[in-house]
Amino acid sequence: MKKILFSLIFLILAAVLSSCVHNEAMYRSDTDGANGASPSFAQFNDIPIPEKATMDLKSSLLLGGESAWIGRLVFSAPYTLNSMFDFYMSEMPKFGWKEVTVVRSKVSVLSFTNAERVATVQLEADMVNGTIVSFTVSPKSKGTKQTVK
Repeated sequence: MKKILFSLIFLILAAVLSSCVHNEAMYRSDTDGANGASPSFAQFNDIPIPEKATMDLKSSLLLGGESAWIGRLVFSAPYTLNSMFDFYMSEMPKFGWKEVTVVRSKVSVLSFTNAERVATVQLEADMVNGTIVSFTVSPKSKGTKQTVK
């Protein structure tokens, strides 16, 4: 009897908690503060940042600003891994990025390029925060072509 009661309580709690999850828009609103993101995201005008994202200052290393920044930007977003994957696949081209390669898995990796830079987006599910997003952006290599002899 205790097992049945425990299972029933567990199912009710799971139903209540799942009903608390919202499917709100992940897009920034131009009317909310610094483009709808926290002020720390204001300098990133060339990549999509989902609404309610929280920057991980300990893991981020950034140089420059606006559309000329390079480095690693890490943040968490309260959305599922699949919804974040779809978000970046649809939004990156709107910011001038072209898809290079994509791997959709437990840890998804998306690579994009624009005229001057390369961006790699790593997405990993997090039980507490939704999805951990790691952007690594660097200048394109202008190395010389070498021939193999």
